[in-house]
Amino acid sequence: MKKISVLLSSILLSGGVAMASLPAHANLPLSVAGQQIPSLAPMLENVTPAVVLISVRGTQEIKQRVPDAFRFFFGNPRQTPSRERPFQGLGSGVIIDAEKGYIVTNYHVVKEADEIQITLKDGRQIEATKMGSDENSDIALLQVDTEDLTAVNIADSDKLRVGDFAVAIGSPFGLGQTVTSGIISALGRSGLNADNFEDFIQTDAAINSGNSGGALINLRGELIGINTAIIGPNGGNVGIGFAIPSNMVKSLVTQIIEFGEVRRGVLGVAGRSVTGEFAKAMELEEAQGAFVEQVTIDSAADEAGIEAGDVITKVNGKKIRSFSELRGKIGAIGAGSEVKLTVIKSNGKEKTYSVVLKKADSPNVEPASIHRMLEGAELENHDQAKGVLVSDIEEDSPANMIGLRKGDIIRGVNRSRVSNIGELRELLKEGDGISLLHIIRGNSNLYIRIR
Repeated sequence: MKKISVLLSSILLSGGVAMASLPAHANLPLSVAGQQIPSLAPMLENVTPAVVLISVRGTQEIKQRVPDAFRFFFGNPRQTPSRERPFQGLGSGVIIDAEKGYIVTNYHVVKEADEIQITLKDGRQIEATKMGSDENSDIALLQVDTEDLTAVNIADSDKLRVGDFAVAIGSPFGLGQTVTSGIISALGRSGLNADNFEDFIQTDAAINSGNSGGALINLRGELIGINTAIIGPNGGNVGIGFAIPSNMVKSLVTQIIEFGEVRRGVLGVAGRSVTGEFAKAMELEEAQGAFVEQVTIDSAADEAGIEAGDVITKVNGKKIRSFSELRGKIGAIGAGSEVKLTVIKSNGKEKTYSVVLKKADSPNVEPASIHRMLEGAELENHDQAKGVLVSDIEEDSPANMIGLRKGDIIRGVNRSRVSNIGELRELLKEGDGISLLHIIRGNSNLYIRIR
């Protein structure tokens, strides 16, 4: 269980947990005299089969505390003795593509898992493969190979309004599938973790341990968010829960499917949120937006013409409230994408810029999900060579044993060209038995057999 301290409360990110249970009196629409009382049951009967229980097993490396008398020998933390401890965890997930078996969940649910099993509502238990993940937005994509799945439709989360009804579905405390309801309490929440890309939906639908990765849906049965965290004393639910918006989820998952990784776009600015006092000093009409303090040379922002002293107020026509919200929205947009930024210049005039985002380097693909013999290799797309770069490799790993080396560029599988990780995944999946990897190593061409 992972806790992040925020103000005087704790934000609970359960390592296979986090999510919902219903207020005693949810203010749902009442019936008109003489007509049947409205019920969520018909909608839920169609949606709940798309929400699954996730069970994980794995090992965690535990650093052992060194007595003071032995600090002379183990002064360097890297040399501190450690041991591995097995663990089990529970969480939830949402089927977003029934045909391909794609399931989205939280990164923190499956991050250290060696085995992942999903349980469907009908009781079927199936092993799942981790296709990729993004730690900084807490999203992971799994895949199962089975038939007769039910997927949920994905809504446009940009159309949400504070006060809209919301329903949370998941498996709190391993009790089995549970449904709770509430409303959208706030939008664009951020600042829970300074290192993450956040643009949360806040809801008062109860979120409890075991529901991390579960669904937040609207009354039409469409996915509006993935439940992720809560704030509460001692990790208890007090009606302040957070979900990753469906539009952010869709963008990140699309990148994992297409490229095998999240190719996060980078704007290249540093700054802070516009506060009331700051807005008054700058003679701004509203105390919201992102003040640009610094622009990185040759960054996307620099090339577009954004300058230090600008105040960014909108991303693609949608208002932003803070610098954290700007970071979260940009972080969910893929590299190479064009975004429209509305800016208030130092002279008080408003201007709109078209900015093409650049790529942030952060490999997050799971090589073993591409092929079991690639386990132990760190892979990333190599744009210049149009191939897949082996950026690092673990000694004695399967990838090392078949002959891959750090710096190798995978250019093809059999007689087909490979331009990125997504293509490598598809070609190896299509292969039957033995495949040949075409490798560029320095000035040499070679082939490595993989089966």
